[in-house]
Amino acid sequence: MCPLEVLTVALNPALDREVVVNNFQINELHRINNQKYSVMEPGGKGINVSLILSGLGIHSIAMGFLGGFIGSIVEQKLRMLSDIVTTNFVFVDEETRENLAIIDPSNDTITEINSLGPTIDEKSMKQFMRRYEISLKRTECTVLSGSVPPGVSKDYYLELIRKAKNSEKLVICESIGEYFEQAVKEGLITVVKPDLRSKNEFLGETLKTLEDYVRAAEETVKMGSKMAILSYEIEGDVVATSDGVWLLKAKEHIERSHLLGTGDSFVAGVVYKLLRGKKDLLEAAKWGMAAAIAETKFIGKEFISTDDVEICSDAFEVSRLR
Repeated sequence: MCPLEVLTVALNPALDREVVVNNFQINELHRINNQKYSVMEPGGKGINVSLILSGLGIHSIAMGFLGGFIGSIVEQKLRMLSDIVTTNFVFVDEETRENLAIIDPSNDTITEINSLGPTIDEKSMKQFMRRYEISLKRTECTVLSGSVPPGVSKDYYLELIRKAKNSEKLVICESIGEYFEQAVKEGLITVVKPDLRSKNEFLGETLKTLEDYVRAAEETVKMGSKMAILSYEIEGDVVATSDGVWLLKAKEHIERSHLLGTGDSFVAGVVYKLLRGKKDLLEAAKWGMAAAIAETKFIGKEFISTDDVEICSDAFEVSRLR
């Protein structure tokens, strides 16, 4: 039996619908004439990481809250997509959310509409915590990614991260908001990756210049994290560790319409290298960058292999900033 190396937590999973519409315009009727351009699949950043890791041969446990008919579809499709992702969801009364991504290759855009998610009650949170504690004992690395559903308090979110840290697990988080930032300030997270898709704000600062990103990454490491990864513009990432700060930048232009799933691929790449490599943080970031670039070769979310990542290992430049 293969070990379950990673525990991924998506507190607010979704049923993701991805449609490809060339020349998308508001107030217009659009028809999708090819079924492959309309995809429905399990989503939520933690679930995405589990699926990408399965393509890289890493076994994982996926946890979160699911509800209603939509929730059952999410779990069913996740099991169909991979036989090395073990599901351990807690079911609630309200329906799991649906997210929509409209990909327009002609205009090089992605329009995303994300729902709020179900309200989680106290009983469900207690049940989740019991399962979470058991799953922690079976894995080496914990990934907490994505949004927090209504009803989940800051204290509860922080407790999940504290339990992972106190269990001496690698703790990797891609998220945003006050709950996430409080965990960063307490130094609870091993690898921090703010989700800057909606707005370029982190730790109370608006990030505009490269220097802003460098300063935020350095501050994150000073607070106790081992590595900070901040997406800079479309084709680059600022990476900071206690040894310095680097800019990883793609050599070729990356189309915005190909960005779906790249952040999750970056996280999965980092996890893979930290588990399979020598726990060299910068090398893990480089592998994450290569995984993200490999994902951009596709429209929409796709499984990538270790061969795909290796091919992209020299597709970016590394510049030392500090």
